[in-house]
Amino acid sequence: MADALQIRIAVPRRRFRVTAELEVASETLVLVGPSGAGKSTVLRAVAGLERPREGRVAVGDEVWFDSGRRVNLPPDRRSVGLVFQQYALFPHMTVLGNVRFGGRAGAEELLERLGIAHLASARPAEISGGERQRVALARALSRRPRVLLLDEPMAALDPHTRDAVRAELRGTLAELGLPTVIVSHDFEDAVALANRVAVMDTGRIVQTGTARELAGSPATAFVEALTRRHRTDDGLRGPDPPA
Repeated sequence: MADALQIRIAVPRRRFRVTAELEVASETLVLVGPSGAGKSTVLRAVAGLERPREGRVAVGDEVWFDSGRRVNLPPDRRSVGLVFQQYALFPHMTVLGNVRFGGRAGAEELLERLGIAHLASARPAEISGGERQRVALARALSRRPRVLLLDEPMAALDPHTRDAVRAELRGTLAELGLPTVIVSHDFEDAVALANRVAVMDTGRIVQTGTARELAGSPATAFVEALTRRHRTDDGLRGPDPPA
């Protein structure tokens, strides 16, 4: 079992302070909330792209940030695989070249594992949005990360392909078994992908639990509105949460 990711941070912003205290084991946690709520700030703080004013970020016994001990490892010393919202693939490189750029692990094996080996010689503009997502995931995994971070992984996809890609991603993440944090503004992603959900609003986490628990017992008016279209008399409408 992978070591748990521990997050306890406070990051000042112009309108409010972003605070988060989370522990993510070998599971997928979806951090969901509206644009501007502070979700990506949490992701960037874990990756080392943003320095919190105070707090601690660690994986197991490996400390990446600790304000009290003045520890702040740079991004290249944090064992993080980061998948950006628009995937950030190099258009002039082939699929294989993009994955090899990410790290030392066997790129060919990763392409085979993610079912895109047949696209090795293609360029990003020649493949679908779902395939580009898998290339970006393979590149992130080529670093052999201890933690996986995905920033709005469905945002670059057209509505007609999102359901299929969610199902693919759900299976892949379950197989990997890494502590995974996904940032999304769409509760559909939480329903489809999350073992647990953390709802963020105006810089703070207002409720955590499974998607079913949030839909069945919303703690705030915001969570009630977020989950409304997914609720039935029995709780959550939609797929069961990942095992």
